[in-house]
Amino acid sequence: MTWAKVLEPYKNSPEFELLWQRVKEEYNNYECFPPRKEIFHFLECTAFEDIKVVILGQDPYHVPGQAHGLSFSVRDGIQTPRSLQNIFKELREDIGTNKSSPDLTPWARQGVLLLNASLSVRAHQANSHSKLGWYPFTDFIIKQISEKLEHVVFILWGSFAQQKKMLINSNKHLIIEAVHPSPLSAHRGFFGSKPFSKTNEYLVQFGKKPIIW
Repeated sequence: MTWAKVLEPYKNSPEFELLWQRVKEEYNNYECFPPRKEIFHFLECTAFEDIKVVILGQDPYHVPGQAHGLSFSVRDGIQTPRSLQNIFKELREDIGTNKSSPDLTPWARQGVLLLNASLSVRAHQANSHSKLGWYPFTDFIIKQISEKLEHVVFILWGSFAQQKKMLINSNKHLIIEAVHPSPLSAHRGFFGSKPFSKTNEYLVQFGKKPIIW
């Protein structure tokens, strides 16, 4: 099953038409991120049938040069944001992997869907596109993954992401929750949560190849 097939019902809806009109107006009138051609980059990096893990973010980085359509990721040559630094710190503590590149595309290519709940943002204004209509669209994506796939790991960091639990069938998927890796909260339970080893243990249990984090 392809993304085109999965998303067709929603993309042909009046809701999506209105959403896309609002997004185009924002990009035409303001500086917005990620670049327009990379809004759906996460779909290009991870085929629907290959999804093993979903890491849910809230919205793209709003600082110029950072967002490129994958949650938490920035391209090589860009300074690693502090939340991502904390993710890498936990990765190191959890499974001993030292990751130097802030570009998470290699994770995406292995079936880690790096999804933001809002797929765009106005420069320097966090959550500025949260009212455009992205949430029903990305909720639809989460529900389709839950319904159509088996044994996916959903990693929900922070209270916002954890609100999406209701969209996920926990009887056939694993939900991993922790506080957000932001510097403001990471010390309150993100560190030591071991999401990477837990994910791989679950995937192996159900006959899937573990992620090379």
